[in-house]
Amino acid sequence: MTCRLHISSVFQRLISVLFCLFLIFACQALYAQEEKVLEEIAQEDNRNGLTVNLGADIMSRYIWRGMDFGNSPAIQPNLSLSWNGFNIGAWGTYAFTGHDTKINDTTIVNEGAYMETDLFVTYTYKWFTAMVFDYFIVNGLNPNTGNRYFNYRNATTGHTFEGCLSFQGPESFPMQVLASTLFYGDDKNKDSTGTYGKGTKNNFSTYFELAYKINLTKVRIGLKPFIGGIPFGSSWYGPYAGVTNIGITATKEIQITDKYALPVQVSVITNPQSQSIFFTFGISL
Repeated sequence: MTCRLHISSVFQRLISVLFCLFLIFACQALYAQEEKVLEEIAQEDNRNGLTVNLGADIMSRYIWRGMDFGNSPAIQPNLSLSWNGFNIGAWGTYAFTGHDTKINDTTIVNEGAYMETDLFVTYTYKWFTAMVFDYFIVNGLNPNTGNRYFNYRNATTGHTFEGCLSFQGPESFPMQVLASTLFYGDDKNKDSTGTYGKGTKNNFSTYFELAYKINLTKVRIGLKPFIGGIPFGSSWYGPYAGVTNIGITATKEIQITDKYALPVQVSVITNPQSQSIFFTFGISL
């Protein structure tokens, strides 16, 4: 059993590395979640020097890669500094209400309000962006003393670090691609019972997404169909390989005054692996 688990872990790592190398050298496309960060990067094309970016989104639900986090409307602030292709900053999400998690038929756990604070650093060169994220879920029941934020030991930390490579094509070919792997922290493999997330070794959970932007100029609406999935099981995404995130997002700017337009978005998102569907609405401030 130990030998099989070791071989499986090595095989999973090999798949992740080979696929990322394929993306780098083949110069093809695949895309995903770090949407707000990529939007800020795209806006830097028309700016010079050091730029401060800040804002917030209000979402009817926080859906990330086909999963609902918080079961509640949420506000999502962002702050970053950009300079010469580099972007460093923070992004967070804070649910309006608390939620319960059903562990089994007899156990329901109160999780409090879902809160997450992520740090990131990125570098963009032409159509490619390399990104490193530090994901951290804040203790929803006791956010002042129950977090252990500065614990970075791999075996016990609540942080999860992810490396991503993104491709965004030009207007003539607006394909978007994301390849990402969790490489350190709170992402563990299977334990002796076969349950992901309960083991002692890093699982290197990997996610890929492909999207395509469509601009309907006559009605001033943007459409983006997308599909994402995983090559092997994970406690983050699902217990087996397959599609975990498929849907479409529509965006539009509603003119409020002569100088200000309010960006809004609507998404229909399904997760075939969990048999779930979400219909979300959001505004950007």
